[in-house]
Formats: sequence, structure tokens, C-alpha cells
Amino acid sequence: MESFLEAVEKSYENFDDKFSMLHRASTISSDELFEANKSLQKEAKQQKKILVSLENTIRSLTENLNEEQLFGENVKDDFNAEDLAAYISNLAAKVSEMTVEKDRLLKSLESQNQSLNNYAQMVSHDLKSPIRNINALMSWIMEDEKEKFSAASKDNFSMVSQNLTKMDKLISGILNHATMGETEEHRVTFSLEESLKDIEQTIFVPENITFEYDEELPELFFERARLEQLFMNLFTNAVTATENVEKGIIKVGYEPDDAYWKFSVSDNGKGIPEKHQKGIFEMFKKLETANNATGIGLAIVKKIAVLYEGDVRLESEENVGTTFYITLKKNS
Repeated sequence: MESFLEAVEKSYENFDDKFSMLHRASTISSDELFEANKSLQKEAKQQKKILVSLENTIRSLTENLNEEQLFGENVKDDFNAEDLAAYISNLAAKVSEMTVEKDRLLKSLESQNQSLNNYAQMVSHDLKSPIRNINALMSWIMEDEKEKFSAASKDNFSMVSQNLTKMDKLISGILNHATMGETEEHRVTFSLEESLKDIEQTIFVPENITFEYDEELPELFFERARLEQLFMNLFTNAVTATENVEKGIIKVGYEPDDAYWKFSVSDNGKGIPEKHQKGIFEMFKKLETANNATGIGLAIVKKIAVLYEGDVRLESEENVGTTFYITLKKNS
């Protein structure tokens, strides 16, 4: 009996030890499972965010593409992972095809532009040579035979000469516009005010017109010849607008900015009628009263502004004046 009772007592002792070990093991496993579950939940949330981000990105990328061609006829509103992977694969293939096509088109466009520039140079030379020859011959005839010509004939000769000169300017303007693009000119540092005063000395300025420059005009690091070409056209345009004003004033303004050079050229001339303002920057668009204009100057101004990722706009009122606002990106 004693042996039996002792065995029963020992069995309870073993049970308590085993139960304690089991409880401890269960506690450890529960803690580990809890931490593992937290980690899995966190990872699941991250995966969900990634999938949502991918979905939003793909939707953004394919706004202008045909989704049915990329994903199939049954386009789904909600993507699952497998669908999304297939969609990305299709999109990558399409982007690769588009890149190859883009490179091919760029090479073709570069070749065509070079051919067009060469053609423009050739046509310009072939057209300008006879025009200048005719003008020279007209001048010689007038010089040798001027005593035999009537006043009307002399006026007609003068008109012919003016039109030949205008044709020469027109051809030069078309050539400049057609071949304008990337320039090999190096950027230099120069005073804008000094450069503008040089332009003022280059063009014909009637005595009734004066130029006024902003006191804060900056020093620029820019392609000087390209910038002078822009202001030359604006100045010529402003002089034409104010040549019949009793006291013409042409002002050049400047507005500091971190990203862009911002300038304005204003005059107190005849202004531009509203019906002409919309297309004034297009080729061959000009005022009906500006008979000597070629209609190319402002088109060149616009093209230069666009080349430097900027813009040009105007504000004008008849018999009050016109202001052109120009922006040019500093690091374009």
C-alpha cells in the first residue's frame, strides 16, 4: 500500500512539472505567434500599399493609351496581383516599342531638318542673288539716265528699289526663322544695358523717339547674339509704332526672378488693333498699315522665347501703346 501511495504521489508531481512546462511552452509560442502575426499584418499592409501605388501609377501612365489593347477586352476596375503583373508586362512591352519608334522618328526628323536647312540656305542664295543684281542694275540705270526720266518714273524706280529691298529682307527673315534652333554660340557674361544701347545705335531711330532703360537691368550669362536678335526685332517694331508720335518713348523693363529672365518692351505708339493681336506672332502676320514690314520679326521673337522654354505676350490699346512681355528660362 505504501508503495502504491508513493507511486500515486510521484505521478502528481510529474503531472505538475509537465503541466508547468507545457504552460510555459504555450506562453512562449503564443508570444512568438503574436509577434509573427503583427509582422505579417504589417507586411500585408505594405504589400497592399505597393499594389495600390502600382495600380495608380499604371492608370496614370495609360491615360492616353488604349487599355483594351494593353490588358485585354475585359479591363477590370480592381486589379489582383496576377492581373497587375500581366498588365505591367504588357505595358513594359508597349513602352519598349514606343521608345524604339521614338528613336527612329527622332533620327528621321533630324535628317529631315538638316535637309530642310540645307534647302533653305540654297533657296535663299538663289533668290537673293538676282534680287540684289536687279537692284544694282536699277541704281546704275537711274544714275546714268536720271536726266531723261520724268518725276513719275523716278518715283516708280524708287518704289521698285524699295520693294526689292523688302524682298531681300523677307528672304533673310524666312531663312532665319527656318534655320533657328540649337545654337553653337557660347554663353557669355555681358551687361544688358550696354547691349541694348548698341542695338539702339544700329537701327534708325527718328529724333522724336527716346529710349528709357530700367535702372536695375542685370548682367546676363546668355547667348548674346541670340538675345540681341530678339530685342532688335522688338525695338524695330516699337520704332515703327511710334515714328509718327510727337514724343515717342520706348521703355525696357526688368522683373527679377530665380528661374526666368523677365523683360518688357513698351511704347506709347499707335497700338495694335484687337483683331490683329491674336495672330501677331504668326509668320507673315502684320498690321495692315505697316507696308514696309515683312511679318516675320515677331514670329522670330516668339520662336526664340519658345526655344528657351519661355513665352512672349502683349498688351495693347489703340492710340495708347503696346507692351511686350518676354520670359526666357535661365538654365534652358
